[in-house]
Order: sequence, then structure tokens, then C-alpha cells
Amino acid sequence: QVQLVESGGGLVQPGGSLRLSCAASGGIFSFYVMYWYRQAPGKQREWVAGIRSGGSGNYVSSVKGRFTISRDNAAKTVYLQMNSLKPEDTAVYYCNAGGTNGSWGQGTQVTVSS
Repeated sequence: QVQLVESGGGLVQPGGSLRLSCAASGGIFSFYVMYWYRQAPGKQREWVAGIRSGGSGNYVSSVKGRFTISRDNAAKTVYLQMNSLKPEDTAVYYCNAGGTNGSWGQGTQVTVSS
């Protein structure tokens, strides 16, 4: 099973940008559909974006046009470029391989606040 480690979270002002990374080890990375989820305080975990090898990203409507998911199979890494961040994007962001019954990272905190 693949192991996942996220990085790149932090505190950013509204309108700012962050780039999250998720490095994988073990498994055959290119086989996995990769996802980003997030969980805000007091809310359920929410799917944000997904990408399969050789495919384009799919997004929840609230982030379309602002977030871009990408992957580098050679580097075994998936990215989430987040632009025009809003306070409501504040959450712990999780990387996932293979869906809800697959592998999860430990999460990285993103806080959007002035």
C-alpha cells in the first residue's frame, strides 16, 4: 500500500496562493487515482479534487477556476495549486490514493486569514 506525506500548508491572506505537495512511497503510484480532500473545523471531510494518470483534474464546484491538481508520476508526487484563497478554504487538507478505502496522508493545515 502506498504511503503519503503532505507538505506546503500554512497561513495566507485572503486572495493569496499556496501549493500543496503530496509525496508517495511504496506501491505503483501511476496506477492510483489521486485525490485531495479537506476538513474544516466542525465539518465533514470534503472531496476537493481528483486526477488519474494522463488525465485532467476534476474539482468540487467551490474551487473550480481557483485550484489546480496535477501529478508527476516520475516524482511520485501530486500537487494542489490553490489561488485566490478565501477564508472558507481554511481546513486540514489530506492527500488520498485510491479512494476513501485507500491510503491517506496525515494532513496539512491551511489557514486563510487576514
